Amino acid sequence: MKLGCCYFPEHWPEDIWADDARRMHEMGLSLVRIGEFAWSRIEPEAGRFDWGWLDRAIKVLADAGLKVMLCTPTATPPKWLVDQMPDMVAIDGQGRPRGFGSRRHYCFSHRGYREQSRRITKALAERYGQHPAITAWQTDNEYGCHDTVLSFSKAAAECFREWCEARYGTVDALNTAWGNVFWSMEYRSFDEIEPPLLTVTEANPSHWLDYRRFASDQVVSFNAEQVAILRELSPGRDVTHNFMGFFTEFDHYDVGRDLDVATWDSYPLGFLEQFWFSDEEKRAYFRQGHPDIAAFHHDLYRGCSKGRWGIIEQQPGPVNWARFNPAPLDGMVALWTLEAMAHGAEFVSYFRWRQAPFAQEQMHAGLLRPDSVDAPAAEEARQVRDVIEQIGEQEIASAKAALVFSYEAAWVCGIQPQGKSFRYLELVYECYSALRRRGLDVDIVSADAALGGYSAVFIPSLPIVPDGLAEKLGALVCPVLIGPRSGSKSENLTIPDNLAPGALEDLVGLKVTRVESLRGGITGVGDGWTVSRWLEETESGLTPEFTFEDGQDKSERGVVFAKGNFRYCAAWPDRSLLDLLVDRIAGEAELDLLTLPEGIRIRRSASHTFAFNYAAHPVDVNALELGEPIVGSNQMEPAATSIWTIA
Repeated sequence: MKLGCCYFPEHWPEDIWADDARRMHEMGLSLVRIGEFAWSRIEPEAGRFDWGWLDRAIKVLADAGLKVMLCTPTATPPKWLVDQMPDMVAIDGQGRPRGFGSRRHYCFSHRGYREQSRRITKALAERYGQHPAITAWQTDNEYGCHDTVLSFSKAAAECFREWCEARYGTVDALNTAWGNVFWSMEYRSFDEIEPPLLTVTEANPSHWLDYRRFASDQVVSFNAEQVAILRELSPGRDVTHNFMGFFTEFDHYDVGRDLDVATWDSYPLGFLEQFWFSDEEKRAYFRQGHPDIAAFHHDLYRGCSKGRWGIIEQQPGPVNWARFNPAPLDGMVALWTLEAMAHGAEFVSYFRWRQAPFAQEQMHAGLLRPDSVDAPAAEEARQVRDVIEQIGEQEIASAKAALVFSYEAAWVCGIQPQGKSFRYLELVYECYSALRRRGLDVDIVSADAALGGYSAVFIPSLPIVPDGLAEKLGALVCPVLIGPRSGSKSENLTIPDNLAPGALEDLVGLKVTRVESLRGGITGVGDGWTVSRWLEETESGLTPEFTFEDGQDKSERGVVFAKGNFRYCAAWPDRSLLDLLVDRIAGEAELDLLTLPEGIRIRRSASHTFAFNYAAHPVDVNALELGEPIVGSNQMEPAATSIWTIA
């Protein structure tokens, strides 16, 4: 695995570039990402390019033995371009323009901006596509950051109409698919269709789902245009894009099909603070991040691009954008880096080389302080360098458990949650954590993936079952767990004729006849477990595997039903119920489980076992019976990594 950093030569005096490059090389870095926000320096005025500084920067890096990932700068269109095409900016959900003065101020659907995106990409690729120091390209930067996937501009409306016509053929077919007879929402032509913006009450959910599909497709095609140019003019070099954490606004599987390597931006402390985790978890893992945040995304993005992935932005210290921004525990930057290695990363790149003393991210730490003195993460990068040299390249081991993830499922549950606390992403994450708590390695895969090679398959929720999936699942002989809301909607976000679980009914042996969402504090209490948030009433001839006593009529209500190798969970399970299900399924699948101490996580490569201590206190892992580690100790200090050779 290579180490790298994100560098912004345009931010610094040219006379320090060579020393920066020298220090990078000595630290063990070999890959440097540049250029993602540099359009105004590359092209200060329309048609006038200033290549000199970038030529010299690449040469300085190459002379120090560093390889370069060059980015297309389309995330930051310069002011002259916005002035030239003021309607290129996105329009938000309140009808307001997303104006100039930060970044990502463009609409994916604006044809003029698409042309400019292709033009600047071609100019860069023509100049640097054959440069020996350029080993990879990154398209744009963080598609969708700052809520920029959905745009309600005139350009987006025009493209959406074209998308709808291509999908449905006739407006009558669209009216039928969307159920527009309801509330007299029928259209006479595609020209009448608008984005679902500023309706009096909620817009038609079918309309919303298609708008989300359309918006995702716009991201996919925008990216594909740049990729095609880079492949033509810079053959033999990897093309990537940097995805984000807990982000579902477009389909990353679709974007990933056009990439060689999927990368993501890993900020475990910021994600812990910003998302659904409890106050107790936020206190316990304040300086470490929750034990499964980084690993979840490693396994997710490994499945988005043919198994090749890396981290292009690794948090090296406090960030600037969360509600609270703590410093990592000493050792955490090294732990996060080595955990990526254990999950098969090809590289980890730290964001950023030097902390900027100006503009929006001046409070975001780097490997160096603003005065160029090493920040704490610099020494941890050196420690990782030494470990990599000691244990060598790692080949990821095959996971036995597959977890099916769907971006469309996230959209459906967001459009029609039916309960405030039903968060698809949280449910998937809880299932993933349950597997990790028992020491299982996991592949996160799309519903299109081949599933026959796994010993167990987990589908936390899949409201729309893609064509052919039920047949593919039916051919499996391994245990399969299917979660609530699965098969509850048709492709057009309507209730299936045979009710939920729709196409899965024959597999799981039940029908869902009614659902209810439960406010906080309302639970169904089973034997050592509870269900909350979401509860389904079912008709089935099966004897429930897990039941609880209904508080209203004291009857037993089924929660989990088993038919052959399939299980269906008709509620939102708590961690205790998930643990029971994982234990039972693992027993049937003959999977070896570990009882991991709180805060400890395990990941195996083909040659080594890695353990990571996310707890804020020392943990003894001798009970895992892994032997004597070649790195670290069985008495693991907070933020420690230990590594054992697999015999």
